[in-house]
Amino acid sequence: MSSFSTRNPVLARAFEKPQPYGNLEQAADAPKVMTIGGTVNAAITLLCLCAAGAVGGWMLVERGMIGMMPLWIGAMLGGLVLSLIISFKKTTAPFLAPIYAAIQGVFLGGFSLYVSEMLNARFGGTVGQQTVFQAVILTLGVFAAMLLAYKTGLIRSGPIFRRVMAVGAMGYMLFFVVALVMSFFGQGTLISVFDIQNGSPISIIFSVVVCALAAFSLVVDFDFIDQGATPGLPKHMEWYGAFALTVTLVWLYFELLRLLAKIKSSD
Repeated sequence: MSSFSTRNPVLARAFEKPQPYGNLEQAADAPKVMTIGGTVNAAITLLCLCAAGAVGGWMLVERGMIGMMPLWIGAMLGGLVLSLIISFKKTTAPFLAPIYAAIQGVFLGGFSLYVSEMLNARFGGTVGQQTVFQAVILTLGVFAAMLLAYKTGLIRSGPIFRRVMAVGAMGYMLFFVVALVMSFFGQGTLISVFDIQNGSPISIIFSVVVCALAAFSLVVDFDFIDQGATPGLPKHMEWYGAFALTVTLVWLYFELLRLLAKIKSSD
């Protein structure tokens, strides 16, 4: 397991070992190397595009301009294809990462509207909108808390930590695949824990664990950005690092919203 192994599927294959763009003295002054500041700017750009896409996706579905299912399928497939291209061809990150962020935003917007309407229909009022807002605030809060914990050294991304994150991610994906296959044969017990209307204790605990996995994955991403900028990687790696961070934040928001919906459904 390399020093840059991570839960994030984008970073799991890449960043096995930083390859300096030049020597450190040259990298410090070179205009075309990865920097923390450049990565932060790229990440802000991607998150703004994701937010704009979310607003657009919400409005498209709400106004009946596109169905919920076509939007979900199109956005998920588009995001998957783009993520694979970027992962295998990192030099495309500056061009494709913004498109990916916007598409994922559209998906999150549609999913958020679905959760909102489901909760409004069940509990009335604006419970759904409030829940979506809470998920946004929680995502920002978790991001800030994990960044602070990383910067203060409270949480460090060491070899054991990264291995635990990798094993946890693989276990989560394997569980989902097994549950999905079993559901095809009429065994829906396992897949039911993914249902946002399943407010059972087991389902909620499962979501809490997944949210924790997504949250701690941020630490691995922070560590990459820190260490990746030190040897002076090529400039396009700023967008790659920002892209990977966006993937994790999208995952975190998705899981937090699902957790909140389950908690509401348990009332």
